[in-house]
Amino acid sequence: MSIKLDMVGIVVKDMKRALDFYRTLGFDISSDWDNQAHVEVNQDGVRLAFDTVEVATSVYGLWEEPTGHRIELAFTCESAKALNDLYQRVMDQGYASHKEPWDAFWGQRYAILKDPDGNLISLFSDNI
Repeated sequence: MSIKLDMVGIVVKDMKRALDFYRTLGFDISSDWDNQAHVEVNQDGVRLAFDTVEVATSVYGLWEEPTGHRIELAFTCESAKALNDLYQRVMDQGYASHKEPWDAFWGQRYAILKDPDGNLISLFSDNI
């Protein structure tokens, strides 16, 4: 028996704000879904789901605000310039940075953002 990762789920406090952030990253998400309690998108074979706190509470029986490092999503960028440009576009929209772009010792251009719910979002490029 083997398993395959099928979906990454994220619990959000404000669906529209969360979806706007992921739209800024480049996800094609219809604005018709801004008021939904559950949204799923599939980008390049990766399914990403968003659930409101109310949905999470109904599924798990309760919801306690997580603390500390919870989840990190990492997105590859085609070049260091593309990474820098995307990072700046996200900053220009008023979202939070965890760590601005830098050339990492392991050979990648790297930056870390925070989505509206505090999840760490890594951007990286193998082409420095």
